[in-house]
Amino acid sequence: MEGLELARKIAELILEKKGQDVIIQDLRKVTSMTDFFVICSVDVDVQAKAIMDHIKDQLIFQSIKPWHTEGNSRSSWILLDFVDVVVHIFKQESRFFYGLERLWGDAQVIEIREENDTAGTHTSSSQKGI
Repeated sequence: MEGLELARKIAELILEKKGQDVIIQDLRKVTSMTDFFVICSVDVDVQAKAIMDHIKDQLIFQSIKPWHTEGNSRSSWILLDFVDVVVHIFKQESRFFYGLERLWGDAQVIEIREENDTAGTHTSSSQKGI
C-alpha cells in the first residue's frame, strides 16, 4: 500500500472511532524522515487507546503493522510509526501545545471529515495535487 493510500485508510479508521480534527500532512517536499503525518485529537485516554488498537487491528489483516509505537493508554500523545506514515493521536491540549501543524507549516494539508458531513474530504485550495 502506497503512503498516501495508507494515510487515507488510517484517517478513515480514526473517524470510525470518532477521532476529531483529522488531517493528513504531506511532508514529501519538506523532509525525508517520513512522507505523511496523520494527526487527530481525542477527548479522553480511552478514546486514544481505542483508536490506536483499531488502527493496529484493522491493518494487521493487510499484513501492515507499525514499525514503532510510543505512548500508551495514559499518554497525552500516542505515536504509531509505519515508516512512510506516522500517526499522531493527541489529547486536545497536547496537540495545541506541541503544534505539529505549525512546526511543519510548509507541508500540504488534507482535512479529513466524515462522509455524512456535507463538506466531505476537504483539501485546501493551496494544497491540491496530493
